[in-house]
Amino acid sequence: MSQHSAAGIVVWHGIGVDMRDGVRLATDIYFPPSVAVAPEQPVAGRAPALLLRTPYDRQAPERRALAAQLARDGYVAVVQDCRGRFDSEGQFVFLQREAEDGYDTVEWIARQPWSDGQVGAFGTSYSASAVSALATLNPPHLKAMWIHEGVANGLKESVRQGGAFELRWLAWALYGAMSDPTLSEAVQSTLLRSDLRNWLRPLRTFEEGVTPLALAPSYQAWLWDLYSRAEEGALWENRGLNIERYWDEHADVPTVYSGGWYDSYTRATIRNFVGLRARKKSPQILLVGPWVHGWREVSQSFAGMVDFGESARLDFYPLLKRWFDFWLKGEGDLPWRQPVQYFVMGGGSGRLTQEGRLDHGGEWSAAASWPPCARALTWFLWPDGALREHPCGEPAKAMTWTYDPAHPVPSIGGNISFLTYMPPEWAEMRTVPVFDRLRPLVPAGGFDQTTHPGVFGAAPPYGPLRQRADVLSFATDPLLHPVVAAGPVTVRLYVQSDAPDTDFTAKLIDWYPPSDKFPEGFALNLGDSIQRLRFRNGYAREEEYEPGSIVEVTIELYPIANRFEAGHRIRVDISSSNFPRFDVNPNTGEPIGRARSHRVAHNSVVVGGPYRPCLMLYGEILAG
Repeated sequence: MSQHSAAGIVVWHGIGVDMRDGVRLATDIYFPPSVAVAPEQPVAGRAPALLLRTPYDRQAPERRALAAQLARDGYVAVVQDCRGRFDSEGQFVFLQREAEDGYDTVEWIARQPWSDGQVGAFGTSYSASAVSALATLNPPHLKAMWIHEGVANGLKESVRQGGAFELRWLAWALYGAMSDPTLSEAVQSTLLRSDLRNWLRPLRTFEEGVTPLALAPSYQAWLWDLYSRAEEGALWENRGLNIERYWDEHADVPTVYSGGWYDSYTRATIRNFVGLRARKKSPQILLVGPWVHGWREVSQSFAGMVDFGESARLDFYPLLKRWFDFWLKGEGDLPWRQPVQYFVMGGGSGRLTQEGRLDHGGEWSAAASWPPCARALTWFLWPDGALREHPCGEPAKAMTWTYDPAHPVPSIGGNISFLTYMPPEWAEMRTVPVFDRLRPLVPAGGFDQTTHPGVFGAAPPYGPLRQRADVLSFATDPLLHPVVAAGPVTVRLYVQSDAPDTDFTAKLIDWYPPSDKFPEGFALNLGDSIQRLRFRNGYAREEEYEPGSIVEVTIELYPIANRFEAGHRIRVDISSSNFPRFDVNPNTGEPIGRARSHRVAHNSVVVGGPYRPCLMLYGEILAG
């Protein structure tokens, strides 16, 4: 252990906190001036503690600055490297030990002479998931939480989705290995030179021994488990990967669930809020803004190519402090009067800002529950490419496209995080942390759905995605009145394929009218998802598909809050791929992750007769 002090704050570095199995986790403790600590001297004063557990290095400058600020504001800030990361002992396995390690750390804190017995916990992304995991074990001294962008059920979203795999975890595993100090310098150097762009290909297999992660076997092992196990089972019942399963056992403490409309955890954030608010007596708060992934990003007014105005910005730290001050110190008041705070995107001028972003606009709203509006708005798909409020009365027609897994539809923005690569020129710059050297392969946020040379995986001829032969596009007529949608988004399809297995994707779009800058209209992506045919009825087991048969498929997109202005069109694009957001289905029906071949599939959406495919939103039409 080492100690230093500055401005009345004393910091103990490298405390080894013992877990129940004897593994010691490296922990730094930042003491406020009100808690006098000195070697071999009795502690004078007690204070509540705030715990942050991280796989991203507890001593990174931004975490040191945050912990010091918390200490200045009267908290004992405890920052800990997760098991097997940086200075902590043990082996890192993705989210597998965070419940037990987090519980043990909370209770260790409460036993210390400088603790007043109250522990709050907070975090973003993996750190948020780690907090939710420990809360499923209901530690007695956990008193309040702030979960910013964490997992609810990794099989349903955030890790896998509709049976498909989110390829960002390939990049995350590579980052983990790159930054693992237990690996030799030669191995780390090789990994750092592994440019994800060179080996992330549509039909590439990630089986053990095939990727650079073979040099980091423990990372390869857990990545392979996540990639190849798509059915319910022990892996997906772990407390770190499936908070939903343990909601009834979960701690009943005041909690904020926050995130962004363009975050990779949006659906999980809302799922946890809704599920736990129904089960717990303590206040549960939902806060969702128009942001991409990350806690610093809440101070931005934009997401990708779209700007939402100055009101979209929030200063995260004062809200965090205010929340914990109320619950751990009994000071001040709560930041919000209603349990649901959400930003409704839309209503802007549609012109470009000085920074070159589309002014989409928006405003904050509040509600007593989610979704704020219980009215379902339904538009039906028609064979002429229209979305109409009544179903098609014509005879059934199969609208068919050719899906070639070697040439998937490229991802353009969306609910993406950590889909990153290491630029070659940054590989050996060891003075810069690995995390800070990574660059996005696919930027997150809202973008015009048009390809260009800068879009990963795109090829000439470039242009709007809707003009691709493997994309079906359905749109309303220009709206006569604004439509405000806030809630879940569902697309129900009746589909057919000549392959034994394939995928169907859906993407919701706010389609601006044509302009000088965007002659085809700006096609703003709002949310998307995917459904693998073999999992069309859930994840308990795979179900065979009989080629040529017509089956129902329901695709649950990410939730939204958006104002579709008069003159805009509501659009939904249907296809069979969205790469590299999701892995590519080879269409062969071979075991997940073990395909050795691929084939072209002819896929169809059937419209008319008894088949009534539709888009369903929750909201209202602002007539008059």
